[in-house]
Amino acid sequence: MNALNPEVLQYFLGGIVILLVLFIIVFQILKKLGKDPGNILPANFANRIGVPMLVFLASLLIKIAVLARLFRFEYTYELLGSLSSLGFIFSIAWFFIVALKIVKSRILLNYDVTSKDNLSARKIYTQFMILERIIIFIIVIMALGIALMSFESIRSIGVSVLTSAGIAGIIIGFSAQKAIGTLLAGIQIAITQPIRMDDVVIVEGEWGRIEEINLTYVVVKIWDQRRLIVPSTYFIENTFQNWTRQSADILGTVFIYTDYEVSFEAIRGELTRLLESSPLWDKKVNVLQVTNATEKAVEIRALMSAKDSGTAWDLRVFIREKLLVFLKENYPESLPKTRISVSNPSDENS
Repeated sequence: MNALNPEVLQYFLGGIVILLVLFIIVFQILKKLGKDPGNILPANFANRIGVPMLVFLASLLIKIAVLARLFRFEYTYELLGSLSSLGFIFSIAWFFIVALKIVKSRILLNYDVTSKDNLSARKIYTQFMILERIIIFIIVIMALGIALMSFESIRSIGVSVLTSAGIAGIIIGFSAQKAIGTLLAGIQIAITQPIRMDDVVIVEGEWGRIEEINLTYVVVKIWDQRRLIVPSTYFIENTFQNWTRQSADILGTVFIYTDYEVSFEAIRGELTRLLESSPLWDKKVNVLQVTNATEKAVEIRALMSAKDSGTAWDLRVFIREKLLVFLKENYPESLPKTRISVSNPSDENS
């Protein structure tokens, strides 16, 4: 026995054709709007929204068939009614997630993290990336909750579990304490921002840049292309260095060890000449100081500034190399040496 009357089947197939035609028309309209540069919709909006829109229209078609009582068997209504409800719930949640991503991408177009002074841009990027993940997490949880509550049997089970979940709730709470703490740490990072996207940090003795900030972990890109995966709680509970907390510019230091016979003014003049000849120097800080003196050598510190940590590193190695070459070629006697005093035995006997 067929579940559909022949006449009803014709109307049902006709509805499918109409909805498919409607889908194609809407898809093409959205695709055309996406190609317009002045439109808020992105170029690939039609492709991103195509699947949830098709699910939504299919659910609408099934819901109409159920409400019109087109089927002969009662179990068919229950099955298709539940499927249509799930389709509505998850397609709408999908719509919200796509809309959220579009709004975020449109807002972030006004901020360029590749510029030299990108502090405010990195701040906005960090906030939006973490908040986007939080909102998506909430949307998914709400969609799953609504979907489960749409089933009468599951709803009754859920009510009974909630009324007798005292001890189980405590056990689950203790089990999930660390996971919840990690989630809260991710939210706290978004609000207080001890780190931001593209910040230069020293974590566990490793120099790197913040590449990703997620709800539960942070990805640090190490200078040698390795990735350091750090829990979000690390940046709340531990001490670490953030070289770009207030601005990207940074001071670089070079230590040179020489003999006491060195000419400090000559080294100071050479440092100034080297800095002025290098495009890596931002022309802000140029200092040469004697920072220590031991029985073996004199410690000289050259202090210089650069626009960011990467440039400061290149400037430091450049200055260190050139100063050593300068001392070797012009003041070889000023390189560190060990003095030994040898007494003549004949002088002691006389």
